[in-house]
Amino acid sequence: MNYEVFGGTLPAALVHMKAGESIWCEKGGMSWMDDEIQMETKGGGVGKMLGRAFSGENMFRNRYTAMKDGEICFASSFPGDIRGFEITPGKGIIAQKHSFLCCDEGVEMSVFFQKKLGAGLFGGEGFIMEKFDGNGTVLIEIDGSVKEYYLEAGDCKIVDTGHLVMMDDTCSIEVQMVKGAKNVVFGGEGLFNTIVKGPGRIMLQTMPINRTAMVMYKYMPHDSK
Repeated sequence: MNYEVFGGTLPAALVHMKAGESIWCEKGGMSWMDDEIQMETKGGGVGKMLGRAFSGENMFRNRYTAMKDGEICFASSFPGDIRGFEITPGKGIIAQKHSFLCCDEGVEMSVFFQKKLGAGLFGGEGFIMEKFDGNGTVLIEIDGSVKEYYLEAGDCKIVDTGHLVMMDDTCSIEVQMVKGAKNVVFGGEGLFNTIVKGPGRIMLQTMPINRTAMVMYKYMPHDSK
């Protein structure tokens, strides 16, 4: 995929497509495109459709194919960043729900379930995430700014709710209860922390949309009736 990201903190990805090239995006993801590019909506089979619905995504996706050389743009839905990841056989990534922007036709998206139930119920990153494997490029939306780490085998990072946006599929997630009654009651960090373990690369975002929405809600006028 030949693409460029522009727009600063309100980013968009402009994809330059060659004749015959196809890419996938979520329903309603396209911002603008040349008339040399044609769209078709596909489900990709009942199993994949149900999997996407279960993960909170649209059951259908749009496939864009270039009849001639042209360009298509996908804008981010929230202030932050857009990052591209190269997917190769045996080297995939796992990302938070709703972070998918677009991908090459050779990239497969599937539902990823946390191995441990507690990681989903209490860890804050969600019981269901999205896994990308196959061959090609996938573009991911990031809320706010991003910090990348590489965790060696045995290393871990303690992550608060919603800040994990991506990890290599070699990483794992566990949940650890906050120690000490005083820390639980007065610490304001909740009962559990998400523990991300290596080996592999992880990316953390600074402004999770769910937490940002909660902060903004406090300052919105409410009907006193």
